[in-house]
Amino acid sequence: MPTYITLLRWTQQGAAGIKDSPNRLDAGREAFKKLGAEIKDVYMTMGRYDLVCVVEAPDDETAARALLSLGSKGSIQSETLKAFTEDEYRKIVASL
Repeated sequence: MPTYITLLRWTQQGAAGIKDSPNRLDAGREAFKKLGAEIKDVYMTMGRYDLVCVVEAPDDETAARALLSLGSKGSIQSETLKAFTEDEYRKIVASL
């Protein structure tokens, strides 16, 4: 299944309600499942981004739908990167 790396920053609204962030994460996991995607891993980070999530979805459209739904809640802003496994990377490079 395709993998996506999502870099998240809390908005002012999200930071103001930081104590509720774990509950929002739980709700996000459930919402992603209903849309056919899965939040596999979550890391709180220091620096430019507050969280990094590893997401799996069957296709780009499902990933986009899940991430747009999450962003529409107003607590986070995201930047998403499509990720390739090492095997996929090797196959792509070998085909050059």
